Amino acid sequence: MNPNLTTPVTAPPVVTPPTLAINRITFNQPWEWLDKGWRDLKQAHRYSLIYGGAIVCLSILITLGLILEGLFFIVPFLAAGFYLMAPIIGLGLYQMSAHLERGEPLQHCHALEAWRRNHSQLAMLTAALIIIMQCWMMANFVLFALLYTNLHPPLEQFFNTVFLSGDNYPFVFASLLVGFVLAWVAYAISAISVPLLMDHPIDGLTAMRLSVQAVWHNLGPMTLWAGLIVLLVGIGLLTFYIGLVVALPLIGHATWHAYRDLIKQV
Repeated sequence: MNPNLTTPVTAPPVVTPPTLAINRITFNQPWEWLDKGWRDLKQAHRYSLIYGGAIVCLSILITLGLILEGLFFIVPFLAAGFYLMAPIIGLGLYQMSAHLERGEPLQHCHALEAWRRNHSQLAMLTAALIIIMQCWMMANFVLFALLYTNLHPPLEQFFNTVFLSGDNYPFVFASLLVGFVLAWVAYAISAISVPLLMDHPIDGLTAMRLSVQAVWHNLGPMTLWAGLIVLLVGIGLLTFYIGLVVALPLIGHATWHAYRDLIKQV
């Protein structure tokens, strides 16, 4: 074969990451995000409520399994972990809002579509949140060993005896303080990083950095937004998960609009 007749091999196109910057927001915008999220929820109610209902059913099954095994004391700790993993749980809801924003019809819950858009970097962010949750659990083990001075309570009475009896203030205070710090770290790196990774071909570290910057440069409004998330999810948990059927889709759709207001492409 004549080498001059061979077909030249062309290199794949180089994808240049976009240049992204942080917008300043006001205290009014978290309320606007909820309003826009509610509109998305009503427009996509069929898929949004199925999404929320699936998460609630899974949560109920896990809780019932723990009760049957005599491990109900773990439930409060899983509820705390639920807050940490919520940004990843809402993946399909962000994608639904993205489709609605572009005027595209919805055909399903879109979670797999959202994951495939940047799955390796989304997996890295998921791992980071899991590590934070593990750090919180390990910190509690260490603090318990150092600060708890009474007899070790039975496992089935652990949470009530240690946290609710009023006899272990040093440990409870230290545990809550560590939990608060780690929760803020998790919130800062994940406030908008998941929809950001879905929407742009960037790496996970860049997404987390931009998320931290968005929270830091808008600390007051983003603290309000964090409080609204805690309140809505808390109401859902206190209603034996039933309220989460609506609360989770509402927060998920609103988070997409938070991302759109906080990030600009320059």
